[in-house]
Amino acid sequence: MTKIKVIIPAFNEADSIAAVINEIPDTVEEVIVVNNNSTDDTVINAQTAGATVLTENRKGYGYACLKGMHYVAEQANNPDIIVFIDGDYSDYPEELDKIVAPIINENIDFVVGSRIKKLREEGSMTPQQIFGNWLATSLMKLFFRATFTDLGPFRAIRYDKLLELEMEDKTYGWTVEMQLKALKQKLAYTEVPVHYKRRIGVSKVSGTVKGSIFAGIKILGWIFKYSLK
Repeated sequence: MTKIKVIIPAFNEADSIAAVINEIPDTVEEVIVVNNNSTDDTVINAQTAGATVLTENRKGYGYACLKGMHYVAEQANNPDIIVFIDGDYSDYPEELDKIVAPIINENIDFVVGSRIKKLREEGSMTPQQIFGNWLATSLMKLFFRATFTDLGPFRAIRYDKLLELEMEDKTYGWTVEMQLKALKQKLAYTEVPVHYKRRIGVSKVSGTVKGSIFAGIKILGWIFKYSLK
């Protein structure tokens, strides 16, 4: 049986985290929530919902993901697949089986959930998110002949391939770093269309001008860094 673990970075997601955990399919062996310096009830709500809860006090999406990976690496039995999903309930956790299916059935290494327009709730992505995704994926197509259409956070990857990527970004560039390194290492990848809805609460990235600017700088920085290699 395929062993799947889920890593959920979470910063002040008390109102949504339990719903995310509760709707993750039973095919998952362990749900790992990484509390990223929350000041609300994220921890207690995640624990009550049955997740393993870790704490990473250094703020940053990448810091939280790396904390989850470090925890998994210290376990005696490694999983086959790691799934990443946000804790804001904008994704549909029940679609996880659809995300991992190409890895299990088609010899794919890496799958990104693509938030295509016809499956998105109106207003679920801000204009800056839509533009940023278009720009980043267009540049990846130009420089690397990539076929990505999204930087969606709902994604799955073979655990051994994830380790080979040697992920390092600590903040906003985590998703694009993973995709760029997957391209450089010639991983077999694909996208799966997923539904997407308005998140619970305010986004810490796209919901603020500062967050949007820093995310944009980080994403473009990674792309140009790899285009020059």
